Amino acid sequence: MRILLLGGTSEASQMARVLADSGIYAVFSYAGRTAAPVTQPLPTRIGGFGGVAGLAAYLRAENITHVVDATHPFAARMSTNAVAACAMTGVALCALERPPWRVGAGDKWQAVPDTEAAALALPDHPARVFLAIGRQTLDVFIHKPQHFYLLRLVDRPEAPLPLPHAQAAIARGPFTLAEDLTLLREHGITHIVAKNAGGAGAHAKLDAARELGLPVILIDRPVVPPRTVRHSTEDIMHWLVHGPEAVTARGV
Repeated sequence: MRILLLGGTSEASQMARVLADSGIYAVFSYAGRTAAPVTQPLPTRIGGFGGVAGLAAYLRAENITHVVDATHPFAARMSTNAVAACAMTGVALCALERPPWRVGAGDKWQAVPDTEAAALALPDHPARVFLAIGRQTLDVFIHKPQHFYLLRLVDRPEAPLPLPHAQAAIARGPFTLAEDLTLLREHGITHIVAKNAGGAGAHAKLDAARELGLPVILIDRPVVPPRTVRHSTEDIMHWLVHGPEAVTARGV
């Protein structure tokens, strides 16, 4: 058994530790978007594969038998490429996926389909926005230049932010409720824009928004082709040992 673990999440790091402890051969793959990724207990590669064809070539060259996709729920291109490459090569694929967040009592959430819709959902009058979406799609918010934007990034930006009134807080999660309450209060935040990433590590901002009565614009997850999905490292190990028939395919 030879495993390619597609990482970049806390769940991927947990999976890496479980695989290392099991003695199963596995390689951890980072996309390379973070300057100082978390050190893993597995052999690690950094960078893209060159699309579906490049990933398929890698799987064949390395004699990979199983792929565990533990990328971020919004890394749709990588996940889509993994589905296609594994289908081309006959390699078994399973996603370690966080369940999405669900609205609860006291939450003021507005679900939107994508980042463009999130920008449109912001008010026309000036607001102070915690833009908790990373740095890949900031240009969309140029069309709402009247707002102040607070970003929380893992790495300090190498170039000026593309928004006229923006500030970056450099920090690596997970974050506590107390930390996020302090952050929102110190910057006078009135609105939050976030991706529905799921998981516990980034949920504190939503708890803080509920406590402060702040509206949250929550971006839906992108669509990924049907694939086998599990939500815990234990279930992934069960799938590895007992085969694809041990899990349920999403979308079936």
